[in-house]
Amino acid sequence: MTTVAVPLQVTGRTKAPITRLVRAELRFIIRRPRTMAALGLAAAVPIIAAIGVSVAATAPAGGEAGPVQGIASIVADNGLVLPIFVLLLSMTMLLPLMGTMWAADAISGEASAGGLRNLLLAPVGRARLLAVKAFGIATMSLVAVTVMATVGVIAGMAILGGDQMLTLSGSTLPFSEAIGRVALLAVLVTIQVWGIAAVALAISACTDHPLVVLSVTLGGVIIFSVLTAIASLDWLHPVLITAGWPDLADVVRDPMPTDAIADGVLRAACYILIGYSLALARMVSRDG
Repeated sequence: MTTVAVPLQVTGRTKAPITRLVRAELRFIIRRPRTMAALGLAAAVPIIAAIGVSVAATAPAGGEAGPVQGIASIVADNGLVLPIFVLLLSMTMLLPLMGTMWAADAISGEASAGGLRNLLLAPVGRARLLAVKAFGIATMSLVAVTVMATVGVIAGMAILGGDQMLTLSGSTLPFSEAIGRVALLAVLVTIQVWGIAAVALAISACTDHPLVVLSVTLGGVIIFSVLTAIASLDWLHPVLITAGWPDLADVVRDPMPTDAIADGVLRAACYILIGYSLALARMVSRDG
């Protein structure tokens, strides 16, 4: 009796479709309770700000005038300025906190829960895995800013009134152009949040402790903000991502200056590139 040898076929690992990975990542992020809490907070802040401005509309102003303070002085009866005021105010801490939180959960949170090792052993390249994680962080950051801006427009018009935008230059913009300015600021703020989140992602790839990512990243934001406020350190400001944040208030000027805004976008893009590159270098060399 002869035995026929059947050749053994060795197949490589099948790559999971990128669209399925992205959908799974977004579902995983959205189902986290802290994500829903963050989005709820993003929606609540404009409403609270509108009520506060409405109650204190007749209160005397004080303190040194700055970009945010200047915008705050024209919010009353100028509801379309409210989303701009809220976005600029939240840019100092709240929105960077949200981006950092999602970046910390993406890698170090998975590692602390024991899920990252399984992901690294799955039929997904590490570069693709990091790209999916980064896409999820970017998407949720955009969603948070969009929610804040949208609720800000609705709350501003409903509580404070006004269907036009009074600018810092003293002119008035029609509704359509005012909405365009709000949308532009939402994009600009999102890019700045992406810059912070990219740095947080690089730190997240180097540690298994999400709280380390939060403390280091937000601590860096605070230090950068302090350095930005020191005029004698103006030679250092071009490399600080926070240096361009006050210039975002230029969207409420007519005509709108673009040089400082463009510099801020370029600076944030450099942070995105550097942060993602460091995270990628760490991921491809990580053993678990």
